[in-house]
Amino acid sequence: MKFLLLLLVVAFALWLLKTKGRAVPPPTARKAPPKAPQPAAPMLACAHCGLHLPRADTVQDAAGRAYCSEAHRQDGPL
Repeated sequence: MKFLLLLLVVAFALWLLKTKGRAVPPPTARKAPPKAPQPAAPMLACAHCGLHLPRADTVQDAAGRAYCSEAHRQDGPL
């Protein structure tokens, strides 16, 4: 009888260990919903070499042409 009781206690302990891994995570550990994608930045081609880069990274001349670097702005368009 005591062996049966011991077997039941061990089986219950194993069952608890097995189901503990499948517990629902606390609310802080859950994944946040995915954020909406950001709109793509407008891309401009360098007037000198043709390299495409985001508008925020360009250097522009007085005429409004976009360049990839100050050196290419000084060299002018091709």
